[in-house]
Amino acid sequence: MTYEYFSTIKTVYMIGIKGAGMVALAELLHTKGIVVSGSDVAERFFSDPILQKLHIPYAETFDPKNIPAKVDLVIHSTAYSAQNNAEVAAALERSLPMVSYPEALGLLMKEKFSIAVCGTHGKTTTTALAAHVLACGDKDPSAIVGSAVMGWNGGARVGKGQYFVVEADEYQNKFFHYHPMAAIVTNVDWDHPDFFPTFASYKDSFSYFLRRIPPHGFIIACGDDADVADVVRAAQCTVLTYGFSRECDFIISAPEQHREEGKIIQRFSVFHEGEKYGTFNLPLVGRHNMSNATAVIALAFKLGIPPAAVREGVETFRGTARRFEQRGTFEGATLIDDYAHHPAEIVATLTAAREAYPDRKIWAVFHPHTFSRTEALKEEFVQSFDSADYVLLLDIYPSARENGGTIGSGDLARAINAYVPQKAVHTPTIADAVELLRREVREGSVIITLGAGDVWRVHEYLTKIKNPDAMKESHDVKNTP
Repeated sequence: MTYEYFSTIKTVYMIGIKGAGMVALAELLHTKGIVVSGSDVAERFFSDPILQKLHIPYAETFDPKNIPAKVDLVIHSTAYSAQNNAEVAAALERSLPMVSYPEALGLLMKEKFSIAVCGTHGKTTTTALAAHVLACGDKDPSAIVGSAVMGWNGGARVGKGQYFVVEADEYQNKFFHYHPMAAIVTNVDWDHPDFFPTFASYKDSFSYFLRRIPPHGFIIACGDDADVADVVRAAQCTVLTYGFSRECDFIISAPEQHREEGKIIQRFSVFHEGEKYGTFNLPLVGRHNMSNATAVIALAFKLGIPPAAVREGVETFRGTARRFEQRGTFEGATLIDDYAHHPAEIVATLTAAREAYPDRKIWAVFHPHTFSRTEALKEEFVQSFDSADYVLLLDIYPSARENGGTIGSGDLARAINAYVPQKAVHTPTIADAVELLRREVREGSVIITLGAGDVWRVHEYLTKIKNPDAMKESHDVKNTP
């Protein structure tokens, strides 16, 4: 398939259309004038309203009869294959043109100057902020983001400019299908142990991906992360670093936090080659988000965007769904939701929460995601809740690729309590967690839900459903990567 491939496509059918990446791709293709339809499971996802607003039809079951009689291309989520999905098998039997989600995205990336945002953590925020800053700089970029972006009504932006900013997922080596001219590398921290058995294999994947960026391209790399330094070492292109280290090309200086009209603002300056590039007010919490913003500032500098436009973009960015998202209040307690499902992400989120609310009791409600990750990183998980006062642990949210495991959330609770007695409680279901919170939480507390599953429904039940008996205990609403 050539880079002009999508110019000949008029109809696309998408198997697993509700996934975050898939729905963003569906939105992008729809906006290009392609007729899109698809299928997925019956459970309600965060993406359902996006598809409905776009009037993209989709079936809520997998049945070969769903596939249109005439279709130019079938795109399937990497979660599905002929072995576990009847529609994929049927498309193969019909010899229909078919590609996976990363293959389709890779084809689209060939059409523009593509910028891949990769790393274990921070990809979603950094991708969305990069697209927003480029838009403020009159570059009119396109973008694919793995979550809904505030102000976009979805996770895709379709522009007429030459730049295409893409959240690049390393899992299953998906980003090997991408063809970027440039990349941002936020960090490298072992994850997805079900696919990458060792940290070395995980790093090798990043190294291979980054070596593929052409010599006339460039990489913006976090200079505070030794493992990032390892994976960019073999790059053939220019590498610019950013971070708090004085050795970086773009140095974060004088960080501080204050409140403006009740909102938390982080102010910091960035220096480049000994000169002050600018001072920025970032409406996101956490030291990690200062770092993510500086990656975007370095990218904007490289692309020649004026400092005033960069400052406007940073200061007007509204964030993305499930990234320290404010969810209202309950009986005087502040409600926050975050996608953090890796120990390093939990540490960053809870540290930011402690900085933002230094004198409040913080309740962390965590929904572990996959048995393999929980088991491989058990000790890291146990020690990632230091900034929380209390921890509630839901049963592990399994992957479709897992039948079970030898570890449970009760094991995590016992291990946490071995360090700080009575700090953690195993609350198997969302209903159990909500019942405990209603009974124990006091005014002025902060309740933070953490995880890749549907733990955010805790806030929904606290604020919208007064009768505990009305709560469903099944996990029937999902926010998937």
